[in-house]
Amino acid sequence: MIEVRGLSKDFHVHKKQAGLWGSLRSLVKRETVVKHAVKSADFHVGEGEILGLVGANGAGKTTLVKMLAGIIHPSGGDARVRGHRPWERPRDFQRQIALIMGQKAQLWWDLPAADCFLLLKEIYQIPERQYRETLDLLTGMLGIQSELNIQIRRLSLGERMKMELIAALLHSPRVVFLDEPTIGLDLTAQRAIREFILEYRQRERPAMLLTSHYMEDIERLCERILIIREGEIVFDGPLAEVMRTHARHKVVSVQLKPGAPRPDLARLLGRGLDLTVLEETPERLRVQAPRDEIPQLAGRLVTELEVHDLAVEELDIGTVIEGLLHSRQGAA
Repeated sequence: MIEVRGLSKDFHVHKKQAGLWGSLRSLVKRETVVKHAVKSADFHVGEGEILGLVGANGAGKTTLVKMLAGIIHPSGGDARVRGHRPWERPRDFQRQIALIMGQKAQLWWDLPAADCFLLLKEIYQIPERQYRETLDLLTGMLGIQSELNIQIRRLSLGERMKMELIAALLHSPRVVFLDEPTIGLDLTAQRAIREFILEYRQRERPAMLLTSHYMEDIERLCERILIIREGEIVFDGPLAEVMRTHARHKVVSVQLKPGAPRPDLARLLGRGLDLTVLEETPERLRVQAPRDEIPQLAGRLVTELEVHDLAVEELDIGTVIEGLLHSRQGAA
């Protein structure tokens, strides 16, 4: 559904001049520099797939999404979304996409959501029966039927985001761009939005492109990710591969029995294992170790300590990706 080949975007930005003389000179003639926001991106997104875009602020994620949504014209390369060049913005293309931006609202704050939806129904020329069925389905999935006639400005942030999702999906788009859909939401609202996206993907099977700074969004929603650094895609593949290849350690957490003697870590752990103690209290011990040493470490802890509970944890995906980005940057 989405095919991207060599897509790039450059911006010309004004160069700051140092000192008073530089400021005066810039009034007459401003110097510009070229910023490569996106560099020769190549990837595809199939039907029913949620592709995650991961990277630091300013890496080029939103610029890439805006090009594919037809908001920004690229500097080079090509892309097809449902067979259309997005920046040409044909009507058939606009009817088949939705763009949801967590930091920008599309609904009118002084109107209730029900009135906003009726206006969108006329804009997209949605047949009455299809409109009612889709609206009932989406409001039921999100559990906000009772809020439809409340002014948008009077809703909570989580409720407003749910209304934004409904507004974007009323016309049953086949391609959905999600740019930070859970930003600023509390944990309950984030979880509700994630569950909705998964259920909607399963029912309708659109192609989805997701950007998020919340690693739980990426872990929960995406099986495949793109990692972007300074406009360049440095990884394209399964999320599980990132963990398998770059998360070479695991963490063993031990909860000790009340009143258990404090362990001698130097004696217990200093026997040829490559270990890092992350936390040490009278009741709890957390140790990071290479994956292949985890069985030996866990056995040693159970044997020599009064263990109430033991758990083996994967490293946080955010930590793994940050380490990957730093290693690629150092190699460059």
